[in-house]
Amino acid sequence: MTTKELDAIRAAKKDLIEVRRVIREEGEKLAKKTGYRKQVLVCGGTGCTSSHSLKVIEQLEKSLAKHNINDILVVKTGCFGLCALGPIMIVYPEGAFYAQMTPEHVKTVVEKHLTKGGDIVKELLYQGTLAKDGSVIPFGETPFYKKQMRIALRNCGVIAPEDIEEAIAAGDYAAIEKVLTSMTPDDVINEMLASGLRGRGGAGFPTGRKWAFAKASQGDIKYVCCNADEGDPGAFMDRSVLEGDPHCVLEAMTIAGYAIGAHYGYIYVRAEYPVAVQRLKIAIKQAHEYGLLGKNILGLGFDFDIEIRLGAGAFVCGEETALMTSIEGHRGEPRPRPPFPAVKGLFGKPTILNNVETWANVNPIIMKGAKWFSSIGTENSSGTKVFALGGKITNVGLVEVPMGTTLREIVEEIGGGIPNGKKFKAAQTGGPSGGCIPASCIDTPIDYDSLIAIGSMMGSGGMIILDEDTCMVDISKFYLEFTADESCGKCTPCRIGTKRLLQLLTKITEGKGESDDLNKIEELASHMKQSSLCALGQSAPNPVLSTLHYFRDEYAEHIEEKKCRAGVCKAMLQFSIDKDKCIGCGKCMKNCPVDAIHKTDYVAPSHKLPSLEIDAAKCIRCGACMAGCKFSAIERK
Repeated sequence: MTTKELDAIRAAKKDLIEVRRVIREEGEKLAKKTGYRKQVLVCGGTGCTSSHSLKVIEQLEKSLAKHNINDILVVKTGCFGLCALGPIMIVYPEGAFYAQMTPEHVKTVVEKHLTKGGDIVKELLYQGTLAKDGSVIPFGETPFYKKQMRIALRNCGVIAPEDIEEAIAAGDYAAIEKVLTSMTPDDVINEMLASGLRGRGGAGFPTGRKWAFAKASQGDIKYVCCNADEGDPGAFMDRSVLEGDPHCVLEAMTIAGYAIGAHYGYIYVRAEYPVAVQRLKIAIKQAHEYGLLGKNILGLGFDFDIEIRLGAGAFVCGEETALMTSIEGHRGEPRPRPPFPAVKGLFGKPTILNNVETWANVNPIIMKGAKWFSSIGTENSSGTKVFALGGKITNVGLVEVPMGTTLREIVEEIGGGIPNGKKFKAAQTGGPSGGCIPASCIDTPIDYDSLIAIGSMMGSGGMIILDEDTCMVDISKFYLEFTADESCGKCTPCRIGTKRLLQLLTKITEGKGESDDLNKIEELASHMKQSSLCALGQSAPNPVLSTLHYFRDEYAEHIEEKKCRAGVCKAMLQFSIDKDKCIGCGKCMKNCPVDAIHKTDYVAPSHKLPSLEIDAAKCIRCGACMAGCKFSAIERK
């Protein structure tokens, strides 16, 4: 393919894509040019697929055929962001946002909306798009979307990710065309340096500096790698980009190859991402067919190819040297640094490694310029950041906001607040390597430096929201269980340190903690941070240290009072029956698996049957009695 052919594809389908970016009058004008009266986009990401969005698509196609409707385009796309509302279906040019769709709902929408002259089925819409007067609000104006700025996610939920021509029309491969026709390798690196883009995978190292180091390294062979081994619990940012816009990663890696003098790249993606893997395979095949990957790209004399390597799900392979060791066919274990990968990386050759979200920012930087990108965010944290928002939050999903957006804005406005009237307690960022941000820091700007200053970190972008019913000691124990299990065992500080930390936390949550245990935790954590070989061990104590710093009183309660205020640590729970509320129905006796409940001689004045009592010595604190009581007679302390 030549640059003229690429431009021709872009021109032919540009209006088709643009309809999905605008709504109402402007969208209707563009729709007439495309030959389709409407376009129906259904999420084909993992979240909605698990909610049976493929059945929704199947029913949609059947219903359209039944009604002889052939001027509507059905598109299976990537993630729209509001994962809790899946399956999601959006009809353009109206921008009607249908949520939690079922095959039966689809029939209704086809009959009432998609027929000529039909109206939006308001009762099936995402309720956030309905105004009090019954009018429909553009979903981009709802609280969830209004403060977002989609750069990395620009094409997710917009294009059909398995159609390279839609990707081209949406802007993919425009940057590689610009780079190969009008920029030198130094121009590319200088643009990345000026943009201020920092790696979105963890520590936030400047991307341009990494590329510059690799370009300056001497070597006949160099490599470009993509880290798609997203292992943090609750994180799904990179997976969503690969599922919704895989071509943006292929293009960015090719640009990096040109910049540093590499001709081969690897995408290391975990095998637990079957949809992402399949779409990557399709994208690579299509890119080869269109002359956008392989030999003589766009006929401009540059060669670059990409291979997929599947990871087995080892969290440690998120560390760059462990990832490269795994690609080489060895057990994924980190290597001492220096030398750094930019000097001696994959197969001993100069290598750059960035994660998926970092690669997704390359095209906009090249096309719109470093000055534009650096104007977004904060002075030391340019651009936007994608977060997987989960936990005790109303709007669970994928969000992308400018760096510097406060935690309060994310939780209360974009996230919709804490459900069931509960209070916000903390946000856990950075996964097992990060820390907990307490409610007192809710107005903290979310950027690299601000998070580090309060004892947390950006990490890859998982953000788990915790409410008042969360035990912070139990949360730190949860993350230690994960890191202890995922430690590769190569270095003693991590191999032994994580297990010893976990033992101390388990001891505390079981009501066996001693006053000196907190000092032991802090001392051990300090040794681990200083002595571990890689970031897994160095950062494993972070969740413990941050909760210990901000919630030390909870640790003290567990140790001194043998009390868990959140009622999470079972060993400290006590169940009792209020004899005046108990009517003696016996349901709790039947539910108790260990026969710990028996009758008493006491009969409440308002009841006829003897009240019941729990034998604390027999009770295993399972809560079955409380769950079955309809009279709120059982208390948990």
